[in-house]
Amino acid sequence: TGRWQKLFIYIYMHVCVYRSVSTQKRTCPLLSVQPVRGLLDEKFQIAVTNLPPNQKVTLHSLHQSDDKDFWEAFGHYVSDEHGSVTGFKDESLGGTYDGTEPMGLLWSMRPIPGSRHGLRIRKRDIFRPMEVRISVYSGHLSQGFSQQTPLATSVTERWYVAPGVKRVNIREKEIRGTLFLPPGSGPYPGVLDLWGVGGDFVEYRSALLASHGFASMALEYLTPEDLSLEDTDASYFEKAYQILNNHPMVKKDHLAVLGLSLGSAITLSMASYSKVIKPQCCVCISGSHLMPVEKSLSELFELMKSHADKLCVNEDNQVILRNLILSLPCQSTKVDVGRIKCPLLLVNGDDDQTLPAVESAEDMAMMMEKAGNRHLLEILMYPDAGHLIEPPYSPHFRATNYKLEWTKEKIVMLWGGQTKPHAYAQEDAWKKILAFLWQHLSAPVSTVTSF
Repeated sequence: TGRWQKLFIYIYMHVCVYRSVSTQKRTCPLLSVQPVRGLLDEKFQIAVTNLPPNQKVTLHSLHQSDDKDFWEAFGHYVSDEHGSVTGFKDESLGGTYDGTEPMGLLWSMRPIPGSRHGLRIRKRDIFRPMEVRISVYSGHLSQGFSQQTPLATSVTERWYVAPGVKRVNIREKEIRGTLFLPPGSGPYPGVLDLWGVGGDFVEYRSALLASHGFASMALEYLTPEDLSLEDTDASYFEKAYQILNNHPMVKKDHLAVLGLSLGSAITLSMASYSKVIKPQCCVCISGSHLMPVEKSLSELFELMKSHADKLCVNEDNQVILRNLILSLPCQSTKVDVGRIKCPLLLVNGDDDQTLPAVESAEDMAMMMEKAGNRHLLEILMYPDAGHLIEPPYSPHFRATNYKLEWTKEKIVMLWGGQTKPHAYAQEDAWKKILAFLWQHLSAPVSTVTSF
């Protein structure tokens, strides 16, 4: 009858719609990034499912830095017979990275086409995460991502600071810095964190150290408006060390000094000559003992300014600083590392174009051998890594804009390194730096607070 025919048609149409929706749900690609939140040095896992078998796809990452510049990375993949792509086991066949590289979407990031030249990512607000938008696109794309519609998208947050880490401003005895304290009641082993001549005060490494159980103080010694370079001599660093050592949340006499670039030169000098700074261990990243810092920083910069004619420039008009350092008349004033009495870890890249890290490490080893303290020295030398060895998965910067402190001239500084080996150096060195600090400061092996 007509009534039964209408009922049959009604049921049939609903079954068809249900099947259509179910089919769409089954075939719509799904993108998963786990964990959604994590520390910067924590690996994530990317998985794409519900793709057709053997489909070419592109995984793409996009990040807007604190300076409002956009950075991207991408890898080309082919789905397996199940229609899946898994970032931690499948190979990228091309893009900004290749091979099985679970974190390639971070460390191979570069400015998007049309960006300003000579850019560098530096996290300024460590209480805001590094947000990375990860998308999957059909086909193997190398450009024009903003004009394409992704098959699926997910956002992951990478943090420099774990939940519960406290930030304390240090403003005493003319010292300027920031102390990061791990969660809990303490006391914690301490790290005095010294960056180089980058033009900005950097806190993110100290925040990450605190996330691993260390009371880390990032010391401001170049940028304070109320501090002149004439005042920044050995006594300034000694006062900072005492403030950290005497803090009620810091385990007294369980301190390390960690320096990068100029910060390493200061670390070596203080460990060799200071009667106040007596660290249990030191870590020097991309440093040199050939930079005489026994007086004030203003005198060091004046010395470098007087040798500015030794600066070299490559075919891309990028400045190579290492030759200037090698030309300094410091054979009689170089840091006497034979006086060092604590374990010392050197972390260097053999393509460092900023400081003579290779030559310095070799000379330091000979000096310490002669002085009888070579057993205290451990050297990590990474092939094809450059000067800026930062926390793991940070993008590699071979050359960036820079302002010479001693001339105020704006240049493009050549840091050196090749992207993939430099990324390996950052990941491996960070693990070994943390292990070195844990070993000599008696810190717990795992104190990271879960997100």
